[in-house]
Amino acid sequence: MILLKHELLKQEMQKAFSDIGLCEDSRFHAIESMVQTSLRGVDSHGINLFPHYCRAIKAGRINTNPNLQVQKSSSSVGILDSQDAIGHHAGSVAIQEAIVMAKEHGLAAVSARNSSHFGAAAYFALQAADEGMIGMSFTNADALVKATGSKKSFFGTNPICITTPLLNESAFCLDMATSLVSWNKVKNYRREDEAIPEHWAFDGEGKAVTNPHDARSLAPAGDYKGFGLGMMVDIFCAVLADGLISKDILPMFTSPIEAQRKVGHFFMVIDPEKFLPISNFKEKMQDMVDRIREMPRTDENIPVMVPGDPEKKSMEHRLVDGIPILEQVFVEYLEVSASFKNAVIS
Repeated sequence: MILLKHELLKQEMQKAFSDIGLCEDSRFHAIESMVQTSLRGVDSHGINLFPHYCRAIKAGRINTNPNLQVQKSSSSVGILDSQDAIGHHAGSVAIQEAIVMAKEHGLAAVSARNSSHFGAAAYFALQAADEGMIGMSFTNADALVKATGSKKSFFGTNPICITTPLLNESAFCLDMATSLVSWNKVKNYRREDEAIPEHWAFDGEGKAVTNPHDARSLAPAGDYKGFGLGMMVDIFCAVLADGLISKDILPMFTSPIEAQRKVGHFFMVIDPEKFLPISNFKEKMQDMVDRIREMPRTDENIPVMVPGDPEKKSMEHRLVDGIPILEQVFVEYLEVSASFKNAVIS
């Protein structure tokens, strides 16, 4: 493993993205999302994806200078044509408009179509929590999750994320794929040539595999329940957004790198203060979180946690110690620019 200083890494990413023509707003959100996500320990959706994004931008998959404007269909509903922008930028425009509308009307939703991979869903929902709001973020993706009872996949990993502010600490954040694991996690095992657990993935005939190179589809979280949740996300991100369903989205890594993928997103924001004083809401949320953590442990060495706790611990350590990256992934960084050596912690 190589350790990277996050602030120096941001600087080098800025230079690299600027050199290949990515506009300022797209650069900002892509970099903030990747670095935040890796600091939170979600390596599958963080800085590991930077070289891929660079290749996609150079090939023309990503619109480097979109003019993103949410079209409001009512006082609390908006629709965004993402114009093949990098998803981190499109998603941020959408959630920020939802925040503005929710502050006035209590609840707002924005759909986005014709987008690209947007990284971690938490990046967007946390923007709402920072404003004292409940944030929800969804995206669909190419078909990777095996349909219950079938040999083949239909929906993507289709994540669900919800965040809320807390009284005494950073926001509560549940960010989960509707698959048991992410496809990028399987790819990480491929890089290391290590076996995956038997219940993670299936081959082309729908049989469970432990060799990550044989994996063609993923297990849904909770069997048919996770499959159903994946369908719910596609209702929001494809049907409601008048975009493509997961089955019709091009694969992220194996389709021609110049091909635009037309991913869909959906964002919802709720203002808790329209229900009760915000101080009461934060106190009640904090009390619930604290009571869960104080529950009796089955193993005294393993704490009881709420969603987001592992990410908070990772953030605390990685801000000081640096972000770890596999040597073979860092080689791809150096292919983009040799100056990424400047971000390495000696």
